[in-house]
Amino acid sequence: MRILFAGGGTGGHIYPAVAIADALRDRDGADARIAFVGTADRLEARLVPQAGYPLHCITARPLRRENLLALLGTSVANGWGVLQAFAVLMRERPDTIVATGGYVCFPLVVAARILRALRLSRTKIALLEPNARPGLTNRLLAPVVDEIWGALPQGDARFGDRYVCTGVPIRSTLRALPPRAAAMERLGLDPQRRTLLAMGGSQGARSLNDALVGAIAAGKLPSGWQVLHLTGEREYERVRSRLPGAQGGGIRPYLDDPADAFAAADLVLARAGASTLAELIALGLPSILVPYPHAAEDHQSENARALEAAGAAVAISDERLDAGSLGALLAKLCDPAALARLRAAIATFRTPDPTALILARIAALAGRNTPS
Repeated sequence: MRILFAGGGTGGHIYPAVAIADALRDRDGADARIAFVGTADRLEARLVPQAGYPLHCITARPLRRENLLALLGTSVANGWGVLQAFAVLMRERPDTIVATGGYVCFPLVVAARILRALRLSRTKIALLEPNARPGLTNRLLAPVVDEIWGALPQGDARFGDRYVCTGVPIRSTLRALPPRAAAMERLGLDPQRRTLLAMGGSQGARSLNDALVGAIAAGKLPSGWQVLHLTGEREYERVRSRLPGAQGGGIRPYLDDPADAFAAADLVLARAGASTLAELIALGLPSILVPYPHAAEDHQSENARALEAAGAAVAISDERLDAGSLGALLAKLCDPAALARLRAAIATFRTPDPTALILARIAALAGRNTPS
């Protein structure tokens, strides 16, 4: 089986692709030929080779439409990317393309569809859409792909009957969390207390950090609770200086592998990016979601609203988040009954095994390439 993955720009686009590729490699070994397509100047240029897969770099640009000059520049760049993608496709001759998000998917999928129209290829194409609202690239590509996979029970109306709720694969280290007591010990936390996990990504989220610092300083952390605060590398010293001594709980810059943190968590304070939501859903964790206000097309707000509407999380906008509003939410949500309701609701989003479901879909698509 020959599989070509396309995705890049953010971890939310790359990590699911790598998780699927790892599962294919573990299952099929040398019988699976796996390669990636990305750009040379984004995160995939580091993460894909680290994972042990070849990366073909092509030219791609965001689909900008604010003026004629921007549209022309985008068209020329992506047109060149389509030509480069032709060469990659003729070299790899994939049975299936799995596009996991990012503007690099556009020239590759367009090239694949052109080859199919010319009867030079029978490659099947699937999109993985981890967000509640698809971005511009996936909205444009949806009509020309064979299947669209996603995390939510109902996909975007524009996906029609090509949508399959598979769930979104998460990193292998998170599929089976370590025992809670052992995780608590490694993190230096009190196993007798409940834990609020606050995280804003590797660079941190200043609004989350400031609200939490203010709530802790004002004594708004509920009794019997402790904090594991992943501040982000750039924010660590600033946050630590504002919480001297033990009153700030466990403060870390970042954890490359958050398995211990998730094993310890009873409630999570986080942004609402696709990879974060996939992990919260897979692990069944209650959360307070603060969408990043500058995310493309405000997709994080759509993600947060989708979970909140089902009672599976509580959302608060970045502009409304401060020590007082966070303290009020903690007082409400740290009640055991409230946590139980959130856990029960988020469990309804879980699929049994997203990776296994996607492997089955890949096999079905690849099988359709074989003449009967």
